[in-house]
Amino acid sequence: MDVHGTVAEGFEPVREAFARNFAALGERGAAVAVLWDGRPVVDLWAGTKDVDGTAPWERGTAQVVRSATKGVAAAVLLLLRQRGLLDLDAPVGHYWPEFKARGKERVLVRHVLNHRAGLPVLDRPLTPEEALDPLRGPEAVAAQTPVWEPGTDHGYHALTYGWLVDVLVRRVTGQGTGEWLAEQVTGPLGIDLWLGLPASEAGRVGRVGRVEGPEPAGGLRARPKRSVTEAYQDPDSLTRRAFAAITPFPEQNDPAYLAAALPATNAVATAEGLARFYAALIGDTAGAARLFTPETVELARAEESAGPDRVLVVGTRFGLGYMLHGTASPFLAPGSFGHPGRGGALGFADPETGIAFGYVTNGFRKTVTADPRAQALVRAVRDVLGRQSS
Repeated sequence: MDVHGTVAEGFEPVREAFARNFAALGERGAAVAVLWDGRPVVDLWAGTKDVDGTAPWERGTAQVVRSATKGVAAAVLLLLRQRGLLDLDAPVGHYWPEFKARGKERVLVRHVLNHRAGLPVLDRPLTPEEALDPLRGPEAVAAQTPVWEPGTDHGYHALTYGWLVDVLVRRVTGQGTGEWLAEQVTGPLGIDLWLGLPASEAGRVGRVGRVEGPEPAGGLRARPKRSVTEAYQDPDSLTRRAFAAITPFPEQNDPAYLAAALPATNAVATAEGLARFYAALIGDTAGAARLFTPETVELARAEESAGPDRVLVVGTRFGLGYMLHGTASPFLAPGSFGHPGRGGALGFADPETGIAFGYVTNGFRKTVTADPRAQALVRAVRDVLGRQSS
């Protein structure tokens, strides 16, 4: 496999790990980017643009990143809070009065971000057409009864997270999450990341699909007496119902899906774009001041939820909108914050080292939070930093 791009001196092990992903882990097409204190040290790509095609992946090829979208959307709410426009401890109903029905009066904005709102499922799943309508998802969430007392427990809001976030952004700014992001962040900084893909960028986006490969050694661990497999197979489990809030799930290569803005699932990015986004959160980049103040960085990564996750059926850790370093989703170090995408993609920042990481792929695996290809790259970065500090 010909690997294209560059690595800074000392980061050659990341190139080697990236090449091994193609040789041993079934990678078809992918890219990885790492910035260190805002300086590019890894920028690699290889394979084919489409999972089932032959056209080569090129510099600037982008892919849908699935739930890595959540970390991008979380930044919008935290930036609104940083600007004094949103109170994390206010009830969601303060901004969205229709939401108060059916026992949701005490759901706080904070609960949306830390997955404690008790709303991971919809009693009536949406069709793909309904899901792409920016009004139908919020209407369904507003009519939903929580499945646990809000604030008392946590469980991954796989799809409903996006509608909850988007309504808050719309009520505060008058814009959808994707519009605000493009106007306030990615557009001014020239970051190749979109929530609602413009038609002008559609030609850069590769076709994604499922690929098989060796099962991960580690990653999600089943809780005693109930495995992750069983949870996904049980149609009545919160796990199955959470991921089935849209049924059937939209075809992810459909231009209409990519053009819509679902802040839980369908951002499109290059690896460099995802890494630059996280680099901008924690440090000065491209002549622009960092997006997050030190206080906001601490809000993003301060543990809000930890322990057995009622949806993912494993121990998870969340800050405000971000997964935190742990067994289910290992990042670079304990202080890292970011978000994986189901089946592959990963973006995160580590403020202590100044590392920002982005990985995108067109081959989706069965993994939920700890894809072995991304983890191999993270380990290589960790090893490089360890050598340089010793």
